[in-house]
Amino acid sequence: MSTTWLLTGGAGFIGANFVRFVLANRTEVSIINHDALTYSGNLENLAGLEDDPRHEFVKGDILDAGLVRSLIERADAVVHMAAESHVDRSILDSKPFIDTNVGGTQVILDEARKVGGRRVLLVSTDEVYGALPLDRPDLLFTEETPIAPNSPYAASKAAADVLVRAYHHTFGMDVVTTRCSNNFGPYQFPEKVIPLFVSNLIEGKKVPLYGDGLNVRDWLHVDDHCEAIVRVLEDGTAGEVYNVGGNNERSNLELTRMILELMGCGEEMIEPVADRLGHDRRYAIDASKIRRELGWEPTRSAWPGALEETVAWYRENDEWWRRVKSGAYRDYYAQQYGE
Repeated sequence: MSTTWLLTGGAGFIGANFVRFVLANRTEVSIINHDALTYSGNLENLAGLEDDPRHEFVKGDILDAGLVRSLIERADAVVHMAAESHVDRSILDSKPFIDTNVGGTQVILDEARKVGGRRVLLVSTDEVYGALPLDRPDLLFTEETPIAPNSPYAASKAAADVLVRAYHHTFGMDVVTTRCSNNFGPYQFPEKVIPLFVSNLIEGKKVPLYGDGLNVRDWLHVDDHCEAIVRVLEDGTAGEVYNVGGNNERSNLELTRMILELMGCGEEMIEPVADRLGHDRRYAIDASKIRRELGWEPTRSAWPGALEETVAWYRENDEWWRRVKSGAYRDYYAQQYGE
């Protein structure tokens, strides 16, 4: 039996990988891919899918309620991924994050409620939980950890999370939420650390390392994340939150050194820069709930192999990131890192 999923934000990093994952692993599923093509949306991420009958791209604003409703009416479920996602940009200007991450989620929920009968999955982030101390490696974020966001980006995602919770409680809507750790893999916009560092080194530039580099993140391969989203969409319990992590905690300094080694560069290519305002020290995910209830666990995230493959992808696809890093992106890079 054929099924159609509406995906919002499907021309971005995670979205494009999700499209490719679903088309390859769910032959009965078609995708309506809705994206506004703002700065990080890139149709080149979907190259080769133009003639696939199971993939339809629709350009449009997530705040256009009429368009959103018309697309939900054609779908059996909604995967809501459209979001502004870069912490540094939210520090420079939080308004686009409130508009898209909060306002866009409200539009999705309202229009899905009017249409009725559709499950809505919100893709969220572990950053809504705030931060963990470096000296307590035993502490992990669980689904019961209180929400305590520390950046404008995280606050906007937390607002979306509690909106989803409220619509389930108030209206009985069939909603589920995933909260993932840091993703890596192909097609990631090169303001994020791995593609930024690899592309800088190819261009002979140093890599900007925030502060002391000891901040810790749990790294999750995007294909593992996509598989978890599918599992929650198909089998998750309505109203529930599911943490999705890679069991792969690394400090930024460790990550930097690994990339330098893979690129054949020494530590002289590190350029220390002033730390990000309010920089959270550690994120770490307890993903035992999704493993216990839905049988999911990461199988593609382990380093060094997964990192080596990712670095190789950016080395082999320099045309892709060179186009992304041209023009307006350079203006932002100069503003952010003072070059």
